[in-house]
Parts: sequence; structure tokens; C-alpha cells
Amino acid sequence: MKFTTLIENTAISPDLTAEHGLSLFLETDRCKLLFDAGQSGAFADNAAKLGIDLKTADHAILSHGHYDHGGGMTRFLERNRRAKLYVSRHAFGDYCNGTQKYIGLDHRLRDSARVVLTGDSHTIAPGITLQSCNDLVRPVPTDPFGLTERVGQFFLPDDFRHEQYLLVNEGDRRILFSGCSHKGILNILSWFRPDVLVGGFHFKDLDPEGEQLRRCGEALATFDTIFYTGHCTGQSQFDRLKPILGDKLRAISTGMTIEI
Repeated sequence: MKFTTLIENTAISPDLTAEHGLSLFLETDRCKLLFDAGQSGAFADNAAKLGIDLKTADHAILSHGHYDHGGGMTRFLERNRRAKLYVSRHAFGDYCNGTQKYIGLDHRLRDSARVVLTGDSHTIAPGITLQSCNDLVRPVPTDPFGLTERVGQFFLPDDFRHEQYLLVNEGDRRILFSGCSHKGILNILSWFRPDVLVGGFHFKDLDPEGEQLRRCGEALATFDTIFYTGHCTGQSQFDRLKPILGDKLRAISTGMTIEI
């Protein structure tokens, strides 16, 4: 299979738009999928420049209920008139950042007849599943880094039950796509044991020179996994992890097409 990065924080060419967000176009031997859509419609403009026809997508996946992953989904539904959009049933909560600013989805998206609200596990196609892992123990405590959910008048720490992961089985390989890994990248690795993981680590709020990031890097190195990462991982944090993980850690950027 292969994937093309339609939106990420950086771009390989000034002709392409970069923004704080993530959007990937996946091509497997069974179907084509859009995984997230960034915060605006820029992913669609990039797709056109890269020769990718969004109308060919058979399915669309939203990894979690934050604007920088779902803000462009309305544009996708306008461009593609047939694909279903798979969204966690928890994704339309009132999610906020550390300043109590709303960072969730446009709730009008839920009114689309093509939105499928997913539970803890959902099969997209043979060998392609969505899983939330909400019923699994998190061996490593999750740090919400100030992210909250507004419930009534209260702002509670986000438990990220709205985050789901896309698992693609190809032969004996397990390829996992994770938007931001808010439930903890080490937890996700322990649950899935993937051969390849694509997505953000959400390390951007960790001190690049701190012991916590170093220990995380050393723990990541114990897994037999190839990582393609960017977005919320953080550039300084990536640079710190690279000497620890070597060729197992690879960067993604808007415009890249990668064969897995």
C-alpha cells in the first residue's frame, strides 16, 4: 500500500499549502481512504495539485474530534458524493484547549446522512478496521496537556474516548494510522504491536531536552515498528528522538507519497 500526505505542518514544496493539521490519502489493494482532512479545505487543493482525485476515495475516516483533523471534512463531502465518513460516536463533544477555547468539530457535520457513528470496533473492509481501545487498560498514564471537555459548566480533563485508530492488515503486516495518539503512543503500541505506525505522537508539549522525552524514545525503540510521524510530534522533539530511533523514525511532510 501507499499513502500521500495531503496536509501536515510542513510541505516539500512552496506550491503546496502546509497547516497545523493532518490529512492522508491511503491506497490499498482493497480500497482508497481519506484519513483526516486538516483544519481547512487546503488538503483538497493540495490533492488536486498532486493529481489525487478525492472522488475516488471509497471511505473517509476521522481519527478524533479536533478541528485540525476534521475541519476540512465538509469540503471532502462536497467533493466526494458517495463515500461514508466514519466518526467516533464521542467525537462531537465540546472539546477545548487549555484556555477553554473550543477546538472541536462543526456540529453541523453530524447532520450529514453519510456520517457513520462508530463504536469501539468497526470493519471498513476485509482486513481494515477502526478500533477505539476504550475498554483497554492504559499501562502508561495519559497526560491531556491541558486539553479538556466542557460538560455543563465544568471543564474536565479530556479522556480522548473520541479517538480511534485505523488498522490495515496486509498479509502478515499490521499497519496502523493514528491521528495524534492522544491515548499515549506507548499504550497504542502495546495494544496493536504494529509493524508500521503512521501519525503524530503528541510530544510537542514535552521539553525537547527533558528526561521524559528521552525515556519515551528509549521505550519506542523497544518495539519492532517503523514510525512515520509529524504534525503534533514537534520538530525539536523529532530531532531529539532521531538519534535514539535511527532509521526506524521517519518524517512526513505535505506532498510526500510513501510506499509501505
